[in-house]
Amino acid sequence: MAKRAKRLSKGIESLKQEIELHFEKIEQDIKENNIDRGRYHFKEIDKSLLTALKLKIEILGAEDNSVEAYKERLEKLRKSLELEE
Repeated sequence: MAKRAKRLSKGIESLKQEIELHFEKIEQDIKENNIDRGRYHFKEIDKSLLTALKLKIEILGAEDNSVEAYKERLEKLRKSLELEE
């Protein structure tokens, strides 16, 4: 079980890094006024990455509120993207 927990922990950290990378891309898209590409990154984070992160955290049974924090951050960026349109 310890091996599985270690693998899940590494997977969680990997997903967090990938989410941060997509957030950087969204911020860059906002600066460049590239709305369509920004929407792609929103969907990628919202539909697949956050779902996978939530599932891994639940399986591990860890006390981690990063999914909620990422959702709040994503919503703030979404509002700023909508204002840019």
